[in-house]
Amino acid sequence: MKNTGPYSKIIAGTMTWGQWGKQFSTAQMADLITFSLEQGITTFDHADIYGDYTTEQEFGKAFKATGIARESIQLVTKFGIQMTSRSGNRVKHYQYDAAYILKCAEQSLQKLKTDYIDLLLLHRPSPLMHPDEIAEATQRLLAAGKIKQFGVSNVSPSQMGMLETAQSIAANQVEFSLTHCDPMYDGTFDDCIQNDRTAMAWSPLGGFFRENNTQNQRIQTVLDTLKPKYDADENQLLLAFVLKHPAAVHPVIGTTNKKRIAAALQAVNITLQVQDWFLLLQASQGHEAP
Repeated sequence: MKNTGPYSKIIAGTMTWGQWGKQFSTAQMADLITFSLEQGITTFDHADIYGDYTTEQEFGKAFKATGIARESIQLVTKFGIQMTSRSGNRVKHYQYDAAYILKCAEQSLQKLKTDYIDLLLLHRPSPLMHPDEIAEATQRLLAAGKIKQFGVSNVSPSQMGMLETAQSIAANQVEFSLTHCDPMYDGTFDDCIQNDRTAMAWSPLGGFFRENNTQNQRIQTVLDTLKPKYDADENQLLLAFVLKHPAAVHPVIGTTNKKRIAAALQAVNITLQVQDWFLLLQASQGHEAP
C-alpha cells in the first residue's frame, strides 16, 4: 500500500491568499486556516515567492493568531526561484547553492513563525543544479530538525534519479489534472509508486474552467452523464479523477471559497468506476485507449 505520509488528502494551496490574489487580512486568513482544519485539511502549501515574498509571513502571523497547536498542521514550502522584483536580480532564475538553500529555509522558518517545516520542496529544476550541493544543505536542515522531509516540485524521473545520488527525496509535486495527464505517461507517477514517494498535484482542475475548447467540451459531455450517477459536481468529479490514480496523489486546491473547499473534501469519498475514469480520460485525449 502506498505510503501517503502525514499530509491531508486534500492540501490547501496558499498562492492566492495574499498579494497575488485575495489580499486577505490577518483575521480573514486566520478564519480560513481554522475553517480548513475543521473540514479536514491539515496541510498548507506555500512557496517563498508567493505574494511577491510576503504570503509566508502573512500566513505565519495569521496562524499564530488562531492559537492552533503547530502539531495540528503540516507546512509545505518551496524555494529556489529568484524573481526580478528582488533587488539585484536582472533576470528570473533558479538558485540552488548550499548557502542559498540554507538562507531560504531560515527565512521561511522565520516568516512562518515555526521551528520546523514539514516538507521543503525544490521549486523547479535548474540545468545548473548539482545533487551534492543541494544535499549539503538539506542534510544539515534535516539533521538540525529544521525540516522533517525534503522533496521536489516539477522534477522529471531522470532529474529525480540524478538528485537521489546524494539525497533521498520524499515527495514530488507536479502539475496533474484531467487536462494535463503527463505525469501518468512520462514516468513521474511510476517513480512515486516504485520509490514510495508522496505525489502532490498542483492545478488539479487543470484548464477546464479557464478555457472553452473542444477538449473541455468533450469532458463536459461526459461530466454531465456522471454528475447524477455520483451525485457530484464538476469540481468533485475532476478531483475524483486525480484521486483515483494509484500513486495516491494529493491535490493542492487553490480556492479560498468556503463552499468550494467543503465540496472538494467530498471528492475523497467518490470512487470512480474504472470505466467511468476511462470515459473521462478518453474525453480528455480525444480518442479511445490504444
